[in-house]
Amino acid sequence: MEIIRTISMVKDYDLGKVKVRALHGIDVSIDSGEFVAIMGPSGSGKSTLMHIIGCLDSPSAGEYYLESDLVSKLPKRTLAGIRNRKIGFVFQSFNLLPHLSILKNVELPLMYSGISARKRKAKALDILDGVGLSDRLKHKPNELSGGQRQRVAIARAIVNDPSILLADEPTGNLDSQAGGDILEIFSNLHKAGNTVIMVTHDPAVASRADRIIKIKDGLVDNGDLA
Repeated sequence: MEIIRTISMVKDYDLGKVKVRALHGIDVSIDSGEFVAIMGPSGSGKSTLMHIIGCLDSPSAGEYYLESDLVSKLPKRTLAGIRNRKIGFVFQSFNLLPHLSILKNVELPLMYSGISARKRKAKALDILDGVGLSDRLKHKPNELSGGQRQRVAIARAIVNDPSILLADEPTGNLDSQAGGDILEIFSNLHKAGNTVIMVTHDPAVASRADRIIKIKDGLVDNGDLA
């Protein structure tokens, strides 16, 4: 079943008096349960595409359908709910709150869902155990290695049981061993039924996905771009 479709999607950025086009008319379709890598060099538009798919940004033209809903027609409150409950985000820079313990970092999305403190803690404990961090609950992010921090970021991303997991260069700041461990977690999440969309410039990382969408100069590269 198709969960994501973009049609002739364009994204422009106004930089003072200059308009820069990041996406030049993107047509992409992703089915529920797929593990897809969006691959391209720096500046190709792949992260822009992911931000629009994740409802963090909106297209300048064209259409984006999420679960058959035209996203541009959805109210802001509905979009906020989608970002909190349907989509989990994992970033290269982890984006953890440094003053909170890893347990509180993972609990945070559940607070916005109105879940009781007891249930929040129980769910966060279960998720952290699943990523191998049950012995680090009171540690702050700066007390952990890069691989451990990315595990916390993944735990936070999946604590609301989202149907879609978006990862932007999730192994970019990690050594090969830690990066391999993180990719194994994504593979297991995919096997459990999640739709996983991973942005990367690394062919070795992209090869872990079932399908690769290549982006070049703001267009889908089907092998016939100059």
